[in-house]
Order: sequence, then C-alpha cells, then structure tokens
Amino acid sequence: MTETSPRGRLTAVVAGRAGRRVSALCATLGAFAIVSSGLAPSAVAADVQSKQWYLDAMDAEGMWKISTGKGVKVAVLDTGVNPDTPSLKGQVLGDEVPKAVSYNATKDYIGHGTTLAEMIAGTGAGGGLQGLAPDAKIIPYRVLTDDVKNAVDKKKTPAVADAIKAAADSDAQIISMSFGSSIIDPDEEKAVKYAQSKGKLMFASTGNDAQTKNFIGYPAAYPYVVGVAAADEKGKVGDFSEHGNYVDLGAPGLNLPVWCDATFRSYCDGIEGTSLATAIASASAALVWSAHPNWTANQVLRTLIDTAGRTWKKGERSNYLGYGAVRPRMVLENSSIDPGSASADPLSFENGTGVTGVTAAPSSSASDSSQGSKDTSGGATSAASNSNSSDDNTQLYVILGAALAVAIGGGAFAVARKRRTT
Repeated sequence: MTETSPRGRLTAVVAGRAGRRVSALCATLGAFAIVSSGLAPSAVAADVQSKQWYLDAMDAEGMWKISTGKGVKVAVLDTGVNPDTPSLKGQVLGDEVPKAVSYNATKDYIGHGTTLAEMIAGTGAGGGLQGLAPDAKIIPYRVLTDDVKNAVDKKKTPAVADAIKAAADSDAQIISMSFGSSIIDPDEEKAVKYAQSKGKLMFASTGNDAQTKNFIGYPAAYPYVVGVAAADEKGKVGDFSEHGNYVDLGAPGLNLPVWCDATFRSYCDGIEGTSLATAIASASAALVWSAHPNWTANQVLRTLIDTAGRTWKKGERSNYLGYGAVRPRMVLENSSIDPGSASADPLSFENGTGVTGVTAAPSSSASDSSQGSKDTSGGATSAASNSNSSDDNTQLYVILGAALAVAIGGGAFAVARKRRTT
C-alpha cells in the first residue's frame, strides 16, 4: 500500500511508527516531540516556575480569577504519567483508565508524559511545574510507539488507536497527543473519527523535523485533530517546528523546563518542542471549557480560533501558525462572546466537511497556496499572547508578527490542506 503526499510523492507504507526528533535527555528513538534547544541543557533550580515564561505572557493569574480548568478532564496519550510528583498528586485519575488499556499508564519511562501532564494540570506544589489549568484532571494512557523497546512492553502497551477509542469512551473532554507517525493507520483514523463523534476535542503536535524532511504526520494530519506549532517568548516560530497545510494553531513551545528523565529528581532547562505547545493548547481549551461547561468541542475550538493572536485577517491562516496563537484570556474575558453553532465544525474546510469561507492570506507568492479539503489530514493548536489589547482578531505578541513575517519570507501562507489518500 502507498500513500500520496501533499506534493504528489509516493511513499511506501510500512508497519511501525516513524520517529520524531527527541531530546537527548529522553534517551529515545521514537515519536515524542521534544527537542533540546541547547547543546547541553542544564538542570533547573527550585524556581522552575520562573522558567515558565508563558504563564506571565498569557496572564495566567488573571485567567485563574475566571477559570482554573475545574471540572474538565484531559486524556494524555504519551509515555505514561507519574502521579506521584509533588505537582501531580491528586491530579491523575489512573482509576479511570479501562483495564484493557491501563498497562503502565501511571509509570512514565522517560518523563515526557509527566512533563506534559504537569504543564496542563500541575498544581505547582513542591516547586514543580505549574499547570496552566491547575484544577483540571489528567486521565493517563501509555501508547505504543517506536520508543517502546522491551518485548513485554511492546506486547502489553496499548496501540494508539485503542487508547484513542478508550479516551473517547471516557469522561475526558480533551485528548492531548504529543507524538507522530509518518504513515496513515486506518485503525487510528477510525478511532479519531469515533472520538470526534463522541464530542472530544483533540490536539496533536505537528513535529520537530522542519529543518530536515518537514513532514507533518499523524495524528496531527488526521481530520478533526488540531495540529499545534511551537513559538518562543519573543513570538518567533521555532525553526524546528514543522509547517505547512496541517498547522491550525500555535502555542509556546521553546526555552522551557521539563523533567530530565524518569528518575524525576530534577528539571532540565532550555527545552523545546511541539509536544510542549500541544500541552499548552490543551490546557487553554480546558480553561475555556471549564468556564463554559455547556459548550461543545466545536464551540470551544471556534472561540480559540476566532480570538487567536495574528497579524492577518480573521479567517485567513499561515503555514507557520495556522489561524494564530491561542489566547484563552480573550475568550474568558469576553462574557458576550458568540461561540457559534454547537454542531458546526470550525475546521470544516480543512476537514473536508464543508467550506467555511476561508481565504488565503496575502503573500508575495501564491506558489504554495492551495484550495482543497483534507481527506486524511488534521490541524494544529494554540499559542499564547501577552497583548493587552481588546482586539481579539489582530493582536498577537507584537513581535510575533515581525518574527513571523521574516520567517515566512516570500509566501508561506496557504489556505487549506491538500489531500492525503491511501
């Protein structure tokens, strides 16, 4: 079986998971999307939260006066989640994972899943990472990727498709997936569609290979999955952050602290990756959903898209940040915000379910603009802004626009994802 890439290239579809670059700290070969931004990341002192620059940039303290994520559950599909770190005690609902997919769900073999869970719902206790949605809860799943080497673990670790389906059947409203594969898995795609039918909001990392192959894989490229790009504290999209038709939103994902390894003795500084951005995007959605518990996934996502920070017109998108950088504060502070139809897909154009009037953003070249729906492709999720403007459509980090303009150069805007078919 073969798949046709967006550029018309035929690639053999083989069994297994394609690897994404990961930090040397993680000592893995597989698909989890964190990379090191320095030659030798250093251990972080007790003030780890001071390294979480996006908390101030997003005005977390201000948002927490309105919403803390209470009542929202986030399924984290990853390397497992350690529920015993100071920041996660009482935050991880291991008992809610069905036995069939519970293998080592609460044992993290590299620290990746635990880092992301803390970024989403950590309490910050004991000097640990402070979650953006500290009253949300985590439902943990360990999923099978190329990182799993032990024969017993390979046999017992749930397949991604099984974990997605289990999460779809759970009370989790949000599914966060910070990993990627370069092939289409029909079972995964079916599970994603099932989760969408159950009203789940799904986020996935777009990957960290922009400087090499720049191929945004799956699950980010499936329909109904929001793909997330990564930006730094100056608003610049990471040069590693994969770009193209599958990016829907951007979020902070550079120069951040993470658990160094599975000993959970210390955090390491200067780490980057679209994994981190995905966690922050998921937490942003948790804040919004907690404040508006009667909204649907469509309405939560639509308001995040509508209020995303960008320097271009509403309804336009870029290959680097999608519809912009997520700013949940702009949703929370607007008591009269219109979430739109509960049933209308805010990414219907991209998902191939209809046309929403999206138009290509201005660029000096139209060579990479396209008109087409995604057959088996997905989107991206959020990034933060420190803007104090009440304009919810054009303000981003001010510097982000300039940095993005430089990065885009001669025409990196595109309107929709091209088809990928098996």
